[in-house]
Amino acid sequence: MPEIFDTLFSQFKGYTPFFLILELTAIFFGLLSVTYSAKNNILVYPTGLISTFIFVYILYTANLYGDLIINAYYFYMSLYGWILWSRKDNQNHDLLKISKVSVKDNKICLAIFIVSVIFVSVVYHFFNMFNQWWAYVDTFITGLFFIGMWLLAKRKIENWLYLIAGDIIAIPLFFYKGLIFTGFFYIVLTIIAIFGYQSWKETLQSKQLLQ
Repeated sequence: MPEIFDTLFSQFKGYTPFFLILELTAIFFGLLSVTYSAKNNILVYPTGLISTFIFVYILYTANLYGDLIINAYYFYMSLYGWILWSRKDNQNHDLLKISKVSVKDNKICLAIFIVSVIFVSVVYHFFNMFNQWWAYVDTFITGLFFIGMWLLAKRKIENWLYLIAGDIIAIPLFFYKGLIFTGFFYIVLTIIAIFGYQSWKETLQSKQLLQ
């Protein structure tokens, strides 16, 4: 056990106070964002924008280009989702409700996965990074997160399943790359996401009973 902790925390030797503050700030706003998401609250987007903006820089320094692209994409999807979630009807009710994916949505998800994996593969090939095993894992994770974030913007309950799967796969990768706080952050994200899925499921079931 001591050897495990030595391996993990020895990687902090290269940390500067500035970089540490950046990572903790990104984590703080990331936790706020996923918490608001679990509560189906539109504040998921402004808090998420701050977190992902910082993480883009952090992941660039760690050479995790797949995850960098994920956060850059999430920055864009946060703006897109913010617009969709802001729309109201004449009674000031949300126009976009929690719902399940359709056959058309699943086809779009497949297209998003294929395009994102190809795009990230090109990026890694350009930087000659495919000689590292984690590059393949990072590429696969990108596809899952791209789908999850698009479904979140559309308020589809299945977004949680893709995000949970991506989080679980990403956790050991972050520890391996020395992003210790980010690794623990994703563990917490996974736990919150599980509760978020249950909360959205209950909301959806209540809505169906009223119909």
